[in-house]
Amino acid sequence: MLNKQNFFDQRDNQTQEESSYLEPKCSTTTKELTFEEHAIEGLSFDELSSDEISTDELSSDENPSDGLPFDENPSDGLPFDENPFDKLSSSESSCDAVSFDAFSFDELSFEELRSLAPDTYQIIDIRDEYAFAYGHIPGAMNVPLEELFNRAEGFSREKLLVLCCKSGNVSREPAGELRKKGFHAASLSGGYYAWMRSRLSQGNKAKKAEQSIRKTFHKDLWSRFAQAVRKYDLVQPGDRIAVCISGGKDSMLMAKLFQELQWHRKFPFEVVFLVMDPGYSPENREIIEKNADALSIPIHVFESNIFESVYHVEKNPCYLCARMRRGYLYREAQALDCNKIALGHHYDDVIETILMGMLYGGQVQTMMPKLHSTNFPGMELIRPMYLIREADILRWRDYNELHFIQCACRFTDTCTTCNPGNTGSKRVEIKNLIRQMKEVNPQVEYNIFRSVEHVNLQTVIGYKDQDGLHSFLDTYDRDQ
Repeated sequence: MLNKQNFFDQRDNQTQEESSYLEPKCSTTTKELTFEEHAIEGLSFDELSSDEISTDELSSDENPSDGLPFDENPSDGLPFDENPFDKLSSSESSCDAVSFDAFSFDELSFEELRSLAPDTYQIIDIRDEYAFAYGHIPGAMNVPLEELFNRAEGFSREKLLVLCCKSGNVSREPAGELRKKGFHAASLSGGYYAWMRSRLSQGNKAKKAEQSIRKTFHKDLWSRFAQAVRKYDLVQPGDRIAVCISGGKDSMLMAKLFQELQWHRKFPFEVVFLVMDPGYSPENREIIEKNADALSIPIHVFESNIFESVYHVEKNPCYLCARMRRGYLYREAQALDCNKIALGHHYDDVIETILMGMLYGGQVQTMMPKLHSTNFPGMELIRPMYLIREADILRWRDYNELHFIQCACRFTDTCTTCNPGNTGSKRVEIKNLIRQMKEVNPQVEYNIFRSVEHVNLQTVIGYKDQDGLHSFLDTYDRDQ
């Protein structure tokens, strides 16, 4: 039996990647309010029931992809010679590769994994298919956690099965269960996020990202962004806009599009790239700050204690978290003399929200392109990515070899609402439903969007506005 400690004692001295993040190139402020204080100042019952929270935010502020395939062998031009994890799929290694025989390992780091011969192990990603499609380790096989043991008999008993989740917490227990069943299995320490942090380049990727917006993705990204700004009158001269960045693909692209809009100098306006740290883990914050630095986005970071406030909330913690984040963003933006906040919701979010409202909320409504704040007078919310398709955002991300966080919640790996095995979420069901309908009718997404642009009040039984509920009977006889 090759003991883990004995084996790695024989290797050349190598240092493991430190988990602490780099000093951010940004300004940072700290704001802490108790749950009760926030409820009083920015989370009234009226706000909870207002249109400013969309069905889209019941899960998280960054939604998983819609199942589009991810390039399993990306060539991202990173300085591979300095990257200890880039050879996981290669026959070469920085030390002598060891053929798998039998291991007493229960958890492996990437540094340890890369010392094994590539044909002696198989990485099994146990996150759901949408998280896997959003990004995964090249060569990994996707077997969602709830399917793992049903498919276990198809796994090799001759290879080391390396289970990978988001951050290494969920994969430990199923790896132990597989060992009890006679498999050689281990959990990947740090999970997918550890691999993603290793891929973050120290070099600047802003120039390529900007050129791709102007050329390769001009029609699909820039033109649709500019169209939404014009069509819905989202930006006016003299505006000072807080561009809210969560760290995901949508908000990072939105920041670059706003920089492009400023570069065109059609009229004067200002932007502040606002990042709220609601209690991120050091790893998540590191990813956000490194990506912002690589894309030349000068972020302003402020801190809150939202994650701690909602951690013990049993009913709809993600909804409450989204509401509280909104209040904090409004307050900080207002303190920075901004009159608008911009969120990165896109076209797919809009059509999914329409169906979610109908099927689960019993009402016809949508995510509006702009709104007046009810609790922060003089403030507006705008959604300039309103006409951009998520598939095009994913293509831009992959073209520029960028890696973004999916859900930055510190408790995702243990939260029953966000857990990778929770494929029964309403948003996932709606994504699947739209995908199925699209196979029969390729225009279904366009038709869903158009349905809320052409509402004929004379053909609905009832509707409501600021004056209350109205029935078709109110004017039925009057039309005769």
